[in-house]
Amino acid sequence: MVGGFAVALAVAGCAGSGSGNDTGGQTSAPSGPRTLTVWLMNGSAPTVLTDGLHKEFQDSHKDVTVKYEIQQWNGIQDKLTTALASNDAPDVIEIGNTQAPKFASENVLEDLTANVGDFNGANWLSALKESGSWDGKQYAIPFYAANREVLYRKDLFEQAGITAPPTSREEWLAAIGKLKTKFGSDPDFQALYLPGQNWYTLLSFIWDEGGDIAKKDGTKFTATLDSPEAKAALDFYKKLVEESGTKAPKDADEQTPEQAGIYGGGKVAMFIGLPWEVGTAAKSDPSIKDKTSAFPIPSKTAGKTAPVFQGGSNLAIPANSKDKDLARDYLKLIASDKYQGEFAKVGMIPGTSKDVSALEADPINAAMAKASANGRAVPATPGWATIEAGQNPIKDLLTAFLTGAKPVDQATKDANETLNKAFSG
Repeated sequence: MVGGFAVALAVAGCAGSGSGNDTGGQTSAPSGPRTLTVWLMNGSAPTVLTDGLHKEFQDSHKDVTVKYEIQQWNGIQDKLTTALASNDAPDVIEIGNTQAPKFASENVLEDLTANVGDFNGANWLSALKESGSWDGKQYAIPFYAANREVLYRKDLFEQAGITAPPTSREEWLAAIGKLKTKFGSDPDFQALYLPGQNWYTLLSFIWDEGGDIAKKDGTKFTATLDSPEAKAALDFYKKLVEESGTKAPKDADEQTPEQAGIYGGGKVAMFIGLPWEVGTAAKSDPSIKDKTSAFPIPSKTAGKTAPVFQGGSNLAIPANSKDKDLARDYLKLIASDKYQGEFAKVGMIPGTSKDVSALEADPINAAMAKASANGRAVPATPGWATIEAGQNPIKDLLTAFLTGAKPVDQATKDANETLNKAFSG
């Protein structure tokens, strides 16, 4: 879903604004049967969304058939690279938000800047809007997103005398202290499970301190992980690790081992994750679902939520599409509140709608929705895809700092150098 893949677009200059039937967003089209080929990713759009959308689209477009093809994330970058360079490209594609800048910079996506208003642009998630832009132009539109939150055991909080979820870092640390006082005699208990390489969580702390991964100058990015703000974020991360007594490895991320499975073991009071990880935990203990709730990652400023990394997907029109007029109509329909609302019903953040009322009915989804208003993105640069696909220097930074292998100045300097090499291509 998040699109952490390397995108190696080897063919430049294959975008041709004159290719295909392009009416600049108008619904008029040549007569005769046509096919609109749509590639969406496995596990993305709910069936109720696509079934209704495709019926409505075909009903309103005479002699048009939607050829809907579900793609797998594994290997999608290579498949798209080939398709975007061919004369038989699909007409609408879904791409991970961290992939989007690479595709956009290679001139293989249609420029949608003039159509933003047609696609519900006033309601776009800012993080996904940024990821779909390049050099001042918009090449992809938001589709859907999700962000992390603190998932916790209501029963353990109650037994520890915690009457309300934390709304500041100070309260969060106090809750950890109460949990350790109540359950600390159990050597297997963890107030917070926090792997050493959960870099998405570190990003929240960096942004909350007022820092960032990098500074932007035009289309150029320069890493800033050695800033005082980033170092303060690292210090707080380390404080959480030490005060929580987490047994999570310092040299692995939340998938190694899968943190939801650890939480499902019943000895963990909190972890930082995505809403659907509760379902994974419930495979070990079905009762844990009813025992779990969530709160946004707290800010250092009382009453505020920390910014969160917003992962998700974008939609784009390949420059070689032969039916760009139909593709624009399709994007206009799928970006409407009617269909974006289906994402909220299944626990996702709509990309082009601010209506999250369907999320607010469930406490776990409601916490994600509240935090989503403060969503942020990684640097919108083509180089980011290689960072996530390779050895992520932010993960290395965390492990080096938490284990004491490197002092903070050296660890952040090394991470900056690696990021800057990726940013420069």
